Amino acid sequence: MARASSGLAYPERFYAAAAYVGFDGSPNSNDKDIGSRFSNDVALILYALYQQATVGPCNVPKPSLWNPVEQGKWKSWKQLGNMVSAEAMRLFVKILEEEEPGWYSRASNSVLEPVTDVQMNVGHVPLLQHNAIVEPIIENRNSFAERKTISAENGGLIETQDIDVVSEGLGSVVVYDQWTSPPITGQCPKGRYEHAAAVVEDKMYIYGGNHNGRYLSDLHVLDLRSCTWSKVEAKVESKSVERPSPVNITPSAGHSLIPWENKLLSIAGHTKDPSETFQVKAFDLQIGTWSMLNTYGKPPVSRGGQSVTLVGTTLVIFGGQDAKQTLLNDLHILDLETLAWDEIDAVGVPPSPRSGHAAAVHAERYLLIFGGGSHATCFNDLHVLDLQTMEWSRPTQQGEIPVPRAGHAGVTVGENWFIVGGGDNKSGASETVVLNMSTLAWSVVTSVEGRVPLASEGLSLVVGSLNGEDISFGGYNGHYNSEVNVLKPSHKSTLQSKIMEGPVPDSVSVVHNATNPTRDLESEFEVGQEGKIRETAIDNFEPMKSKGGETSEHILAMLKAEKEELESSLNNEKLLSLQLKQELADAEARNTDLYKELQSVRGQLASEQSRCFKLEVDVAELRQKQQTMETLQRELELLQRQKATSEQVAINAKQWQGSGGVWGWLAGRTPQNADDA
Repeated sequence: MARASSGLAYPERFYAAAAYVGFDGSPNSNDKDIGSRFSNDVALILYALYQQATVGPCNVPKPSLWNPVEQGKWKSWKQLGNMVSAEAMRLFVKILEEEEPGWYSRASNSVLEPVTDVQMNVGHVPLLQHNAIVEPIIENRNSFAERKTISAENGGLIETQDIDVVSEGLGSVVVYDQWTSPPITGQCPKGRYEHAAAVVEDKMYIYGGNHNGRYLSDLHVLDLRSCTWSKVEAKVESKSVERPSPVNITPSAGHSLIPWENKLLSIAGHTKDPSETFQVKAFDLQIGTWSMLNTYGKPPVSRGGQSVTLVGTTLVIFGGQDAKQTLLNDLHILDLETLAWDEIDAVGVPPSPRSGHAAAVHAERYLLIFGGGSHATCFNDLHVLDLQTMEWSRPTQQGEIPVPRAGHAGVTVGENWFIVGGGDNKSGASETVVLNMSTLAWSVVTSVEGRVPLASEGLSLVVGSLNGEDISFGGYNGHYNSEVNVLKPSHKSTLQSKIMEGPVPDSVSVVHNATNPTRDLESEFEVGQEGKIRETAIDNFEPMKSKGGETSEHILAMLKAEKEELESSLNNEKLLSLQLKQELADAEARNTDLYKELQSVRGQLASEQSRCFKLEVDVAELRQKQQTMETLQRELELLQRQKATSEQVAINAKQWQGSGGVWGWLAGRTPQNADDA
């Protein structure tokens, strides 16, 4: 057994970190030391988090304009809002560990840490510990890790870029912005795709899926602390107390798994014997039983490949594919408190019918739909639904727009939406991308090569509760996968957007002399009167002295000129937007007129079809009458011939009778004639 350091627990670890940074309030701590060790934005974040953790939300008045340093501090603190103290402590330590990985070993006032037994080379280690090779660098008698390039499994190399490998002695090893495969023990689930996953209290649950064309109903759990798989032997609860009939938990795939209170909700999914009933199953995590939820109202048609998003106390269901393989783009909401269904008829142009897409919610108001596929093609479009006005829109995407894909998975971390996996009809998507939901700008986090599970369809992706890492499982890329992969986002791409709305003004120094004028551009989502999402820039100008001796008035004039130029550009963009809106309105009006005309033509066509049908019936009746007339004509001719024959017979008879007939003929004969005869 090896001994591994676990580190101080909170809040002791926070106070040790604060003392190391210099926020301990001692005479030896000063802003100059902090500014010389950290960049301006990191120093501002650390200051704000320290104040939030020790004092609470910012209630002090705003400093005067002539003190830009104090204004920058105040603004950073104010933007944290009502963040709780424990969260501020955790983020403070997290940022410090990412900026200076070996801070604890270098701290002059470090204390002896408690130790825990860790089974080395077996797998009983925290999730982010793995068998990556880290070459130490000796500095000041402390060991630090060197940057390395890591290869993926199955021969697929991760793109050759430097990654941060951080080590604290025998502590945890963390790789930022790259996928790694940690060692896992226990009873691993069989490979699958189109399953569902959810995280509850440091445990990742995997339910159902598709393996070799067979639907599954097994439930597995991965302990994220011990990295150990185990199978949950779930029981089945009767439908009700009054009617104790058993519940049939049907194996399914393409369903969704949502944590709610002390339950896991399995929503919809494809089954072997499809029915029209939209199923909502609940697994009680405390007693380990499955049951069916009785909902009210008109439920949606059964389906799979839909998106289910938890927004407050409601589930928002969009799209999917029903049992008849019909693609859907309908919208339904299930209230989890009343269990009542509501079908939403949103305005605007909805996404085209699709399945295998991804959905996320931003600011508890905007539902984002990305990608998915139809029977013939895959999409990379982005649609936004305003959940307050129930209006669809299709905003313009920025940055490196991902390739079309379906069967991908996504999770949100702060304002960032991470998308991994999926593919089109040709190949899997190798890039892991992230969308900033405030600016709608895409960027690539990392990419993989080869046929690896991360470039497959039907995989799952969740956010770990320990350190906010992304965890993927399963998928299909020619074979059914059961691997677990972990991506640790760096604070550079996630943490700042989570803490602060918009970038920190990097021209404000916390400790040094202010050297550059400040222009604070904060991007945030706003909703106009019509519910449209737009990006708003807020300019904040502060007069300061530059390094080259320029006066603040001169800088202010330059900034004002730049502001006027930006305002002019903004006005032009607004004008263009109005023109586009007008063109869109005209197009919609033309579309409405054309639709009305189409409906009119359809009505006329229906009338003509009805009249044509009546004419065909009349023609059929006339043909029948004609055939009857022909038959009667033949019968008449026959009767006429019979009559003529009868009349001729009668005439002949009369003539014969007038001549005496046979007896007259015999009586008129003489014996002479008789003898002659």
